[in-house]
Amino acid sequence: MNSTLQHYNELKQALNAHAHRYYVLDAPLISDAQYDTMYQELEELEREHPEWVSGDSPTQRVGGAVLEEFNSVRHGQAMLSIKTQTDSEESGAKSFDDRIRKELSLTQSEQSVQYVAELKFDGLAINLTYLNGVLVRAATRGDGTHGEEVTQNVRSIMQIPIQLMAPKGGLPIPEWLEVRGEVYMRRADFDRLNLRQQEKISQGLKNEKTFVNPRNAAAGALRQLDSKIAAQRKLSFFAYGVGAVRAKALNALGINYSHAELQTALDALTQDEAASRVELSLNELRAMGLSSHWEVLNWLKGLGFPVATQTQCVEGVEGLVDFHERMGRERMSLPYDIDGVVYKVNRLDWQLQLGFVTREPRWAVAHKYPPQEQFTTVLGIEVQVGRTGKLTPVAKLAPVFVGGVTVTNATLHNEDEALRKDVRVGDTVIVRRAGDVIPEIVGVVLEKREVQSAPFEMPKRCPICESPALREPGQVDHRCTGELFCSAQRMQAIWHFASKRAMNIEDLGEKLIEQLVQTDTIKTVADLYRLGLSSLMVLERMAEKSASNVLKSIESSKATTLARFLYALGIRHVGESTAKDLAKHFGSIDAIMNATAQQLLEVRDVGPVVAMSVVAFFAQPHHRELIEQLRALGVHWQEVQIDLDAVKPLQGMTYVITGTLNGFSRDQAQDRLESLGAKVASSVSKKTTAVIAGAEAGSKLEKAQALGVPVLDEEAFVALLARHQTQEMD
Repeated sequence: MNSTLQHYNELKQALNAHAHRYYVLDAPLISDAQYDTMYQELEELEREHPEWVSGDSPTQRVGGAVLEEFNSVRHGQAMLSIKTQTDSEESGAKSFDDRIRKELSLTQSEQSVQYVAELKFDGLAINLTYLNGVLVRAATRGDGTHGEEVTQNVRSIMQIPIQLMAPKGGLPIPEWLEVRGEVYMRRADFDRLNLRQQEKISQGLKNEKTFVNPRNAAAGALRQLDSKIAAQRKLSFFAYGVGAVRAKALNALGINYSHAELQTALDALTQDEAASRVELSLNELRAMGLSSHWEVLNWLKGLGFPVATQTQCVEGVEGLVDFHERMGRERMSLPYDIDGVVYKVNRLDWQLQLGFVTREPRWAVAHKYPPQEQFTTVLGIEVQVGRTGKLTPVAKLAPVFVGGVTVTNATLHNEDEALRKDVRVGDTVIVRRAGDVIPEIVGVVLEKREVQSAPFEMPKRCPICESPALREPGQVDHRCTGELFCSAQRMQAIWHFASKRAMNIEDLGEKLIEQLVQTDTIKTVADLYRLGLSSLMVLERMAEKSASNVLKSIESSKATTLARFLYALGIRHVGESTAKDLAKHFGSIDAIMNATAQQLLEVRDVGPVVAMSVVAFFAQPHHRELIEQLRALGVHWQEVQIDLDAVKPLQGMTYVITGTLNGFSRDQAQDRLESLGAKVASSVSKKTTAVIAGAEAGSKLEKAQALGVPVLDEEAFVALLARHQTQEMD
C-alpha cells in the first residue's frame, strides 16, 4: 500500500472515531475547526482518487443522489414483534414474571429471574446490516420479513457508525451482523424543525407543513428520496439488539471483502432461509463468549453504537415494577418520547429455552403507559377569562380517554397559537396529555376538515363584561380592560384591593373574600364599604366578634394615601413604586384620570406600556364610576402638594431595610424615607447609600459589609430622620 493510500485510510478511521466521540459519547477530543480541516483533506484525496471511495468514508454520510423510489429488501433475520400489555405497574410485571418462571420450571424458592429493562422509544424500528464491519444496508421493519431500504438517509444519522469500531475484550466483529434499534427525533430538534417549517409557511412557500409529533417527523425524514433533506431533520438513534449474526458468513461465500462484492453477498445471504433462524444467531453470540443480553448491549457500545443510559439490569418482579414506575415519573423530562418500557430475559440460554410463538419471542414483553395521544372532535371554542384578565381560547372536545384520564377541554393558549395550529370547530384533532401536563391539541387532521369551517377569531371584547380586550405591543396575550368591573377578575381584584400594601384591610382574608364573592354578597370593591354586621354573620365561621373586627378594619382603611389608593385599583403594570411616582407627579386622582399618554410619559420610569395601561383603565366609564362610589362611601386620601422646585433632602439616595426595627414597621420606615425623597430598594449593591439594620438582620447585612456599604442601626436611622426632617421644615 502506497503512503498516500495509507494516509487516506488512517484519515477515514480518525474522522469516524472523532464523530463517535462527538455524537455518541459527547466527549470530543478535537475542535470543530480541526475536524473540518481533516474532513476537507479527505474530500480532496477522494477527488484525486475516486476509486478509493467506499461506504465507510465519512463523505458518504450525505450523498447527493436523489432516489426515484425505495426498494423492498429482505431482512437477514425476521424483525419479530414484541407482545404488548397495558396493565398496571405491578400486575403487568408480575404476570410476565410468573409466566417466565413457569415456562422455565422455576419454583418460588429458586433464584429470581434477571431481566434487562429498556425504554420503548416512540420512533421507527430500523435494521442495520454490516458486512465486514461496513454499513451496507439500512431498512425499515416493513412486514417483519421485508422492509424499505433507506440506507442513504440512515447514513446521515451521525450516531450510527458506518465503520464498526474494534470492541474491547478481544471479541470479534462478525463478518455479517444486523443491528436493531430505533430512529427517533429529540424534542428539541423537533421544535427547531417545526419553527423552520413555520417560517417557510409564513413566507408563502407551498407544500410546506408543520409536523404533529417527533415520530411523524422522523418517519417523514426516513422516507425522503433526497438524503440531503433527510440530513436537515437531525435524526437520532439507539441500539437495543441484534438480528443475524454470522462470524464467517463471507468466507462461506468465497467473498474477498471488496466493497463492490458486499451488496451481492448480502443478497445471497438474505435468501438463505436457514440463516434466518433466530436460534442460529443466539448460538453464534454464545460461541463468541456472550452469555447475556446485557453483555450484548455492552458489546454493541464497544462497536460504536449508542445505547440508552436508562437501560438497566434488574432482579425479579420488584426490579421490573420499580423501573416501570420510575420511568413513568421521568417520562416527560426525557429529551425524547417513549410510550412504555420493554422487559427482556437476560440470559441467552434461557432465551433459547423459552423460544418463540408465531412472530413473538416468549422472553420479552412491552409494558406500555396509557396513550398520550388520541383523536377526537372539536365541538366548540370558548374564550375563558382568568383572574388576572387574560383571555384564553379553549377547545371543547368530544370526550376522549388519553393519558389516563377523560379529556373534554384543551387549551389553545393564545391567539398566535390558535392561528398557528388553525384549530376550527368541527375539526378532527390529535390530543396529547402526559402525566400532569394540561391536555393540548398537537395537530389537525386536515383531510377530515369540513369545507364550510371558519378560522378562529379572538373576540374584540371580554366575553364576561363586554369591556374592550386589548393586546399590548410585543405581547401574545389579550386582556380584559374591565379589571375592577369584570366578574371573572372580581376575586383577584378585591383581594389585591384589600392587601397590606394597598388598602390594608387587616381582617379581610382571602378565604373570607372568597365567601363574599361566591355568595354574591359583594360584586365590586365599593361593596366592601356597604357591608353590615348581618351580612357577615351569615357566613361560615363568622361570629359577631369576628364580624365586628372585619367592619372596624374596613372603616379604618377609608383613610389612606393617594399612592396606596392608586396601587389598590390594580391597574396593570402599575406597582407600588410607579403608583408613588404618579402620585408625586400629578398630586391628585383627578389629574391622573385625565392625563394623556404624553403627559404620563413625563413621569419618572413610566414608559409607553405603563402609559397605555393607565389611559386604558381610566377610559372605562365603570372605573370612573367606581372611584366616585368609593368617595361617596367615605374613602379618602391625602392629596399630594406638588412643589416642582423643591428638592428633598434624601433625593437620589437609595436605602435597604433589613431585620426588625423596634420603633417602626417595615412599611413605616419605608414611607419615612420616601417622604424625604429616598428610594427604598429590596437588594444591596455597590450603589446602595446605606443599609438600615434592625435585630436579626441576615444576608443583606453580610452583603453590605462585604461591599463596604455603610450600615445604620436603628438609633442612627432615627437620628437621620430627625436631622433631615428638621432641614425640610426649615
